[in-house]
Amino acid sequence: MKHKTTSSRTSTTASTLPERKHGRSSTSTTGRSKPGQRGKAEQAEALPAPEAPRSSAAPSVVGYPAASRAEVKRDLSITPPPPSKAPLKVLFVASEVAPFRKTGGLADVAGDLPRALARRGIDVRVVMPLYQGIRWHELERLEGSVPIPMYHGIARAGVRMGRLPASNVPVYFLEYNRFFDRPYLYGPPGQAYSDNLERFTLFSRGALELCKVLGWIPDLIHANDWQTALVPVYVNTVEWAKPLHGCATVFTIHNLAYQGNWERGAMFITGLGWHHFNPNEFEHFGDMNLMKAAIRHATMLTTVSPTYAREIQTSAYGFGLDGELAARSHDLRGVLNGIDDKVWDPTADPFLAARFDSDHLEGKALCKRAFQKELGWPERADVPLFGIVGRLTPQKGFDVLAHALDLVLNWNLQMVLLGSGDPDAERFFSSMAVRRGDKFRAHIGFDERLAHQIQGASDFLLMPSRFEPCGLSQMYAQRYGSLPI
Repeated sequence: MKHKTTSSRTSTTASTLPERKHGRSSTSTTGRSKPGQRGKAEQAEALPAPEAPRSSAAPSVVGYPAASRAEVKRDLSITPPPPSKAPLKVLFVASEVAPFRKTGGLADVAGDLPRALARRGIDVRVVMPLYQGIRWHELERLEGSVPIPMYHGIARAGVRMGRLPASNVPVYFLEYNRFFDRPYLYGPPGQAYSDNLERFTLFSRGALELCKVLGWIPDLIHANDWQTALVPVYVNTVEWAKPLHGCATVFTIHNLAYQGNWERGAMFITGLGWHHFNPNEFEHFGDMNLMKAAIRHATMLTTVSPTYAREIQTSAYGFGLDGELAARSHDLRGVLNGIDDKVWDPTADPFLAARFDSDHLEGKALCKRAFQKELGWPERADVPLFGIVGRLTPQKGFDVLAHALDLVLNWNLQMVLLGSGDPDAERFFSSMAVRRGDKFRAHIGFDERLAHQIQGASDFLLMPSRFEPCGLSQMYAQRYGSLPI
């Protein structure tokens, strides 16, 4: 049955379920209602009336909340795609993907790398959560839902499908409003949602269950950072003797500083037995560490540059996991991040006031004057313009900038900051923009248009980072003729 395009989140149509491959029925939803106890297989049944608006409460299904705002009990119904002639099938699992939702460089990689793989003839598909703010009405809604075994029952996630821009790469969005219909991806600035472990346990397990329901079994599954660190663990454990067992897994570390640490009592949320809480898997100095488990279980490990691959094997940059990474150094590769030279192209950038390249810099001068005018500053070519684009965190060195800013602003310069993060840093830079608005402006948040304009107009890009696993901003700056500092 073909996908059905809808303009509303409430459209549902009953249909016949396909059978899963490898002898598994798509109507089987074996889960655990109690630890150590197998649940009964549910039978397919017709969908109920259209779901309520997103603001209404979600009912419970098999001891766990429903996929969205309706009690959807039937597995996802979709006509299995024809056998692929591609030499390799790859599932790319990421907690954020540009241009849909983004907080950092992970989203850029997740939006660009799958397209590059597809251009090489690889059958690559992407899965991410359906967050608040994604234009869900522009996505195809797949009928039914995906049953996801959780620690105390079966959760059911709806699925919508879109494609990466300028490509035919499918992006599947797992729709589970209780966890993902929130204003932030991981938590308010400077904080984390208290149920992040449960949120991304559901997402990681759901990405694997989605493959089985679609009847599309990848050869390789690519997981990224702590949010999907459970993916290679599940492939090696709960998928034993199941369709996904034997799939190769790649785990990419984009920033080792964020490892997914919880106290040991949270281990039950993963749905894995307590015997996995041991020094060879999850246990790390008495606590549970998701990234350590992924490092132990993944077939291969990658990170975002050859230099960072070497650095994270040292005590200075290993954040306590240097020994684990050194032990797997033969499986660790540093693959340098790159940028999309079609998106970041000063000769064709739609966000710029003028176009330019290295041989025709008149356009960059026009961009600077237009930007100064927009900010209400004197349009002076002789005053250096500093741009800053990044997360306001200690790693990025913004505390150092904050201490020096009063002194720096006594010089003959102009400075524009775009970023969000630590609430204290946000308040400081916002107040500084009020006090010194003649030379300094701050935009708290992220704005794609403004990010391009800053790169196009600035003479210098300021990056006071304490360390950078790779860093994309300085690559953008060099392409736009701004000198990184």
